[in-house]
Amino acid sequence: MTAAIPESTLPQANRGWQAELELGFVGGAARTTLAHRRHLGPLRVQRPFYPDGPVCNVYIVHPPGGVVGGDRLDLRFNASAGAQVLLTTPAAGKFYRSAGAEARQRIEMRISEASSLEWLPQETIHYPGALVRQQTIVKLDAGSRFIGWDLAAYGLATRNEPFDSGRIAQGFELWRGERPLLLDHLQLRGGSAAFAGRWGLDGATALGTFVACPATADDVSAARAAVESISEVTVGLSLVDGVLVGRVLARQTDAAMRTLLALWRTLRPRLMQRDAVLPRIWAT
Repeated sequence: MTAAIPESTLPQANRGWQAELELGFVGGAARTTLAHRRHLGPLRVQRPFYPDGPVCNVYIVHPPGGVVGGDRLDLRFNASAGAQVLLTTPAAGKFYRSAGAEARQRIEMRISEASSLEWLPQETIHYPGALVRQQTIVKLDAGSRFIGWDLAAYGLATRNEPFDSGRIAQGFELWRGERPLLLDHLQLRGGSAAFAGRWGLDGATALGTFVACPATADDVSAARAAVESISEVTVGLSLVDGVLVGRVLARQTDAAMRTLLALWRTLRPRLMQRDAVLPRIWAT
């Protein structure tokens, strides 16, 4: 089912885009189906793909190609019992320089019992002067599984334009029922000591975060072995309450993405009991 809001109801340009996307997935004996989708404004999905059997692969598309001050993006994904879902994006996201208004993005994922969801977006580029608030909330039921990552690039390293002005607030929450498993919040101001300090990004311009649940100590050992030979990155791995968290610092976004992919290739078979088949869109 698809529902679209008439163009006449869209916001005026000076308010920014108020975009919403709501997707619902239903598990089946043969494969998971995209049973519900609703959109408002410039957020779309392509038709589902099935490169690895029953897993429903869906690509989130933001036609403007970037987010500006005043824009608000609200994404909601629901995997019902037995659903197997992989969500990704076809290209990097961009938050552009703001004249004063804040750009906001909120993502909420609900993963029901005996279902799984993988959230594997391309990197997000924060332009110098961007004012950004991002929040991702993942809600698990008993027996559900999640693998996801976030890769933020601060400034435009290839143009030698550091993130020397602006503000970024990023939040990630992982819950099982009413119990919080991971509450992670980061605030960065352009040009602050956090970018250069050893206690912060230590000169890195890309920060990747990888989350997998439920995980074990053996999974951490396997993940560590998978990334120990990757150069040009600093990686930290931890396990608390069955949640594996990986942090990746790099001066090049490509190196950080290679590390996230190595973690996913290693942990997907262990946590999801299926081979790591790349989404087709990544090959285009």
